[in-house]
Amino acid sequence: MDPHQDSGAPPGDGGAAVREIACDESGSDGENLTGGNTDVFAHAGVQVPVADAARALREIRDRIRSPATEYKATHLLREKHRTVLEWFLAPGGPVHGAARVHLTEKSFFVLDRLAGVLLGDRGAAAELYRTVREALGAEDGQRFLSVANRLLRTRNGAEPGSSVPLFFETLDGLRRACAGTDAGSALGRLAAGRGRAEAYRAGLLDGPVVRIPVLNPLLPAIVATAAYWSGPERRPVRLVHDRQNLLTPGRIAWVEETARRSGVALTELRLVVARDDPRVQLADFLAGIARKAAGDALRGDGDPGLVALLRPYVDPASLWGDGGTADALGLSAPNSSVRAPN
Repeated sequence: MDPHQDSGAPPGDGGAAVREIACDESGSDGENLTGGNTDVFAHAGVQVPVADAARALREIRDRIRSPATEYKATHLLREKHRTVLEWFLAPGGPVHGAARVHLTEKSFFVLDRLAGVLLGDRGAAAELYRTVREALGAEDGQRFLSVANRLLRTRNGAEPGSSVPLFFETLDGLRRACAGTDAGSALGRLAAGRGRAEAYRAGLLDGPVVRIPVLNPLLPAIVATAAYWSGPERRPVRLVHDRQNLLTPGRIAWVEETARRSGVALTELRLVVARDDPRVQLADFLAGIARKAAGDALRGDGDPGLVALLRPYVDPASLWGDGGTADALGLSAPNSSVRAPN
């Protein structure tokens, strides 16, 4: 394993004055984190020269031999291409020692943001996560996450003014069911946050033109990616990112400013078309593989061999709550102490 990976320092050659990192994501459902198609959001960054990335893509195409004009992670994840997948991630592969992926467990992300909005204390997310996962049960836990998601999302599609009453009606019912337990106490803390919830929803109506969605994990993941590659030495970093509708000029400016305020030497976030940049395509592969592997593990249907191959790539600042999969991914859980600002 690359010695940089053992120490947590950014891998790569480190020779250029500015590290140029190609990025892409997988698992984006916007602000719909509890009713979407995936449990995990993954954001990958790759530091590979363009020529090397193009050579790797040709090698993948020669090995897989699909007629598709653009290859995606799903091509590598097919069982018949397992040897290609293992080659891609293993030592000696095209991204080994030159890539990282930041993971976000979506349910934990919702609770992290909920604790921040209602309590002003994102450190309370760990207790809330245990309550939802262990004390409420699957049905009630999912119901609580759904109303929390609806409360926090910028556009919830509901009648204006309905999300706050719905959340606190659901909360009160769950508190009564858990009265006298640790879960009841944890939920009780949230009950005092109704005024903050009302102010939050009002602020969405009267807020700035450039709105930064609290619930979309892409923006903080980009900041976290820049932070990883900049490192404690504050190396200058330029991110080259696949185009996303969320990444408007105003939000790009927010990302750059947030990173700089946090001591991250992010010089630029530049958007490109993924099919025109082979480095971004490699990042897309890694993000898609990581999202699938981590999500399967989270649901108890993981592939231990694939998770082991993925582990050296996982950013230790990933936002993760599940203790059962944290060790396999090389994370502490709940991992909410090191993260990009929201």
